[in-house]
Amino acid sequence: MREYRLGDTLDDYCIKCKRITNHNIVSVVEDQPAKVRCCSCYNDHDYRHEIAPPTKKELKKAAMLEELLLGKPASDGDADADDDEAEVELDDDAIVDELTLAMPDEGITEELKTARKPKA
Repeated sequence: MREYRLGDTLDDYCIKCKRITNHNIVSVVEDQPAKVRCCSCYNDHDYRHEIAPPTKKELKKAAMLEELLLGKPASDGDADADDDEAEVELDDDAIVDELTLAMPDEGITEELKTARKPKA
């Protein structure tokens, strides 16, 4: 195992540059780097062992996956809204009436086709 000293240069993920860059060791705890300084932007941060932190999108996906696996509801607000609403029962006659109103009669469509034709 390598012995780290103050001022040594190593690669690490910079949280400000959002990429892996050279860093100088600023502090060492128990022979391991604790704080490092980016050589590009001079930002001090904890040593991350070249691992980028998860993005917000990855965190959201992980939370959704955990909810699915554990069987929790997706969100508390949606569950309350569903309980308050009463279920509406539709009868078949009402659905058929709405469908027949939405579809035009064939006689009307024929009249429209003949009306659109230009007269020669």
